[in-house]
Amino acid sequence: MSNKKQLSPEQGVTLLQTLKTRFEKNMGRHPGMEWASIQARLEAKPEKLWSLQEMETTEGEPDVVDHDKATGEYIFYDCSAESPKGRRSLCFDREALNARKEHKPANSAVDMAADMDIELLTEQQYRNLQQLGKFDLKTSSWVKTPANIRKLGGAIFCDRRYDTIFVYHNGADSYYAARGFRGLLKV
Repeated sequence: MSNKKQLSPEQGVTLLQTLKTRFEKNMGRHPGMEWASIQARLEAKPEKLWSLQEMETTEGEPDVVDHDKATGEYIFYDCSAESPKGRRSLCFDREALNARKEHKPANSAVDMAADMDIELLTEQQYRNLQQLGKFDLKTSSWVKTPANIRKLGGAIFCDRRYDTIFVYHNGADSYYAARGFRGLLKV
């Protein structure tokens, strides 16, 4: 039985080069970090390369934004200027998707993230991302929603307008062409 969540050696080389180029182009996102250490960690965890490829394929433009010194993990966020194009028009989760009677979207943000083996950003992680640049000036992104809000049928999303990060609510079953989700991966 083959593992579908694996890149070919050629795909791995191409992805590593893409990530290295992005890393070098955006040094302000990861001060004090060195690509050689990140690449060694990625090469030791090929299953993480598969998830990064999924982030890349859906136009998330993953980049390293943090390093957890306690665990040694490097943390990648989607750093595309707008919410990733390949992850828009999604309701929040499976429960919301199943609740829609008509005009169902193709998937939900929570399910798609799980399929990619990544996590949705929390509100705080979204705010941290916004310290590295200006993101979601025209789009918005679903973020992890507190259980008490979700229990009542809602979900939260964020965007940046008027040089301010806004947090909003919507019914979890709503979806819009300009709303997607941003993910993170720990390697």
